[in-house]
Amino acid sequence: MTPTQIAALIAAGAFVLLVVLLAIPLIKLGRTLDEATIAIRKAHENSDPLFTGANSTITHVNTQLERVDGITANAKTISGNVSALSSLFTATLGGPLVKTAAFSYGVSKALRARRKRKQEPAGRHFRRKGKGGRK
Repeated sequence: MTPTQIAALIAAGAFVLLVVLLAIPLIKLGRTLDEATIAIRKAHENSDPLFTGANSTITHVNTQLERVDGITANAKTISGNVSALSSLFTATLGGPLVKTAAFSYGVSKALRARRKRKQEPAGRHFRRKGKGGRK
């Protein structure tokens, strides 16, 4: 054997060793891809019940939201009716009620002043303390 042939044999052996060393990670990568494919297939098979449950939950929530919309519409109508009723009450009874209150206040003040004058001693004059008098 010549040195050239020995060098060729060493190079061929190194190349075989390189191929073997590179084949091991490639085989492991193939197994990993197979496992990933199996996991994706199982996830796809188990996702149908999940999506069905989510769909029924969303349908139920939409039904409840429609009910809440109806309730809020009714509450808006009621608040408008209460506002109109309060305005009507103020317009119809507010003025006469204020006048009645003012009249009753005036009558009670006049009665108090009359009682106070009756309790004063007869014949004595006194100055009343009130608005607009001289000091």
